[in-house]
Amino acid sequence: MDLENLAVNNQSDCKPATGLRLSEFNLLSTEIYNLCGIQLPETKISLIEGRVRKRIKALGLKSFREYIDYWNSSKGKEQELIPLINAITTNKTDFFREKTHFDYLLETVLEEYEANPGANFTVWSAGCSSGEEPYTLAMLLKEYFENRKNHLFTIYASDISTDVLNIAIDGVYSADNVEVIPYNLKKKYLLKSKNHEQKVVRICPEIRRLVNFTRINFMEDDYKIPGSIDVVFCRNVLIYFDKYTQEKVLGKIAGKMKNGGYLFLGHSETILGMNLPFERVAATIYKKVKPE
Repeated sequence: MDLENLAVNNQSDCKPATGLRLSEFNLLSTEIYNLCGIQLPETKISLIEGRVRKRIKALGLKSFREYIDYWNSSKGKEQELIPLINAITTNKTDFFREKTHFDYLLETVLEEYEANPGANFTVWSAGCSSGEEPYTLAMLLKEYFENRKNHLFTIYASDISTDVLNIAIDGVYSADNVEVIPYNLKKKYLLKSKNHEQKVVRICPEIRRLVNFTRINFMEDDYKIPGSIDVVFCRNVLIYFDKYTQEKVLGKIAGKMKNGGYLFLGHSETILGMNLPFERVAATIYKKVKPE
């Protein structure tokens, strides 16, 4: 999940013209923080008002007050969290985003793995959004291990939004979206639409089968990912949590990783000042170390 493109709209009135009262916004933002760890400051009132309005329409309700009452009901608590998270999150990602990370994976991480191979090389795309990151990993690892018959690899990918997970599982993208993929990989792993008027492509079944998608809320006590992960990509997700939540989430992620495993963060993220078992090895790249 990447909320990078959320617009910021400053509001100073307690009751914006859009209709969402500050008290209603505060209730929703507090509950979303408690349930998902996502911070929604008051500057996001107008944006959240627009997203919640879509949920009001979908539920056949008439007002924000009715929506708040529904949210507070037992049925709302049970059924509305995922649709609301889907509505308020904006997901932006690209194939080969921050290419230096993939270069480091191939040139450093996999070279180390080859020197001391395990039974299975495992990667987790934590906050995978609509699938571009894990499919980039799948294509690169498929190429790397293709002639290394004794090596196996597994890719896990997770997000809190079921909407983007469904897009990822389907694996259909616009032709413009895949322009950045190297030609040899596009030719080998992308399928063009039979309808030439549709400028879309689909990730081939061979690559789609390599990625195991699952929904994970980082606020959960246990992440549904097997342990002993070699590499975790958790990029442009943590910036939407406060420092306390960042440290808590990264601590649980570290618990899923091997000693010596690598953590890749987004370009504006850091673990500076946190009590975590990682050492920095390159810009936004960390290696898990044994606790003393």
